[in-house]
Amino acid sequence: MILGLSASCSNFEDTNTDPNSAYTTKPEALLSYSQKQLSDYLNTPSVNENNFRLMMQYWQEVTYVDESNYDFVNRNISNNVWSDLYVDTMQNLVKAKSIINEYTPTGTQIDTWPVTKANQIAILDIQQVLIYQLLVDTYGDIPYTQSNSIETITLPKYEKAETIYNDLIARLKNDLSLLNTNGKSFSEGDLFYNGDVSKWKKFGNSLLLKLAIGIADQNPSLAQSTATTAINAGVMGSSSDNCLFNYLSASPNFNPLYENLVASNRNDFVAGKTLVDYMNTASDARIANFFDSNVTPYKGGTIGTPSSFTTNSHIGSFAYTATTPGIIMNYTEVAFYLAEASARWGIGSPAATLYNNAVTASFSEWNMPSAATAYLAAHPYNASNWKKSIGEQAWVAMFNQGMTAWNFYRRLDFPALIAPATAVSQAEGKVPVRLQYPVREVTTNPTNYASASASIGGDKLTTKLFWDKF
Repeated sequence: MILGLSASCSNFEDTNTDPNSAYTTKPEALLSYSQKQLSDYLNTPSVNENNFRLMMQYWQEVTYVDESNYDFVNRNISNNVWSDLYVDTMQNLVKAKSIINEYTPTGTQIDTWPVTKANQIAILDIQQVLIYQLLVDTYGDIPYTQSNSIETITLPKYEKAETIYNDLIARLKNDLSLLNTNGKSFSEGDLFYNGDVSKWKKFGNSLLLKLAIGIADQNPSLAQSTATTAINAGVMGSSSDNCLFNYLSASPNFNPLYENLVASNRNDFVAGKTLVDYMNTASDARIANFFDSNVTPYKGGTIGTPSSFTTNSHIGSFAYTATTPGIIMNYTEVAFYLAEASARWGIGSPAATLYNNAVTASFSEWNMPSAATAYLAAHPYNASNWKKSIGEQAWVAMFNQGMTAWNFYRRLDFPALIAPATAVSQAEGKVPVRLQYPVREVTTNPTNYASASASIGGDKLTTKLFWDKF
């Protein structure tokens, strides 16, 4: 059963405590809830939580265009993101760990429990590593070591983003060393991999590769060694390794895309002009699955301005399907990391081969693998400007993974997105490269907030993260 829990928050302690969570329940239930909440956050198009599809100019709003113009304050979006990640995902994993650590096995469990316990704790921690990476990649410096001690520390200090990243790499390596594919993990409750330790090992190595690529321009030596370790240990190799959340057809467990585009009885979004124009020019066959053919040729709404639902292309049928799986990480994403690792450091197969693999993976993801050959012939890998080749193709491929697309964009500086002239003044005429800290933190944790703001160079939409060097 997928739990439907909620949180009401007024300060950091409340933010990190879900008053409705059954904290005496089984860890499997807490794991299920955390996984659903993570998938909901990553996949929702709700303008109250996740605006990365708008930021990456994949989609455009029809009537209310605040978020397309980077006004994230009006709806307290950062407060919601903070709660989604620190509360609904993180704290349930923390409590699940606590229950497992306090459990005393009996009977036939005694002999196998040490391995099962180690696998369970490692799987929970791998997910925490992912959540912390999402937080760092969104804000920069964040509460880290003190963020899970809310019973005693209600106003946690922020820590340097670079320090956190380095610790996440070490932490994840330790988690991977604890995973034992000869043992069991969760017999129920794991809605990503059904307790398959070998799948979790591939996911963990893929996440390690993602962390490595993230710091490629900031700490190339650590990045290269970490990427090499991850690839040699075995990352995702096909779509069968995808980390997905399988939604159900009935409320409240259908895909949040369906929730916002169908169940809401609203027509709030159309295709974004930037992506549609790029794909039309490139004769990209994936456009037929990305968007609907209600308008021919495909047409996107101008970024930042109200756009007609009638005269612009609608989002594709995948978003109008209740059971479309939610993506946590997939092979397409990992394939682009492999191409980038080769382009940067010569790891693995030639970069051109891995670039072709990544683009082909995207076409296969959208059920049109045969169309990849002609597309690649027209858009071959350019070794002299590999950041443009990989950056632009990853941008298209990450169409349904907005947060991931934002990371590629900030790291590789492609495509060359242009902020709308109507963007809020705080954007300074640029596409944002971070979210500002939650207003709640400004008012309830002011001393630590002020320190973090000064540390990163100012709490602004335009302040680059430590790894965003160019």
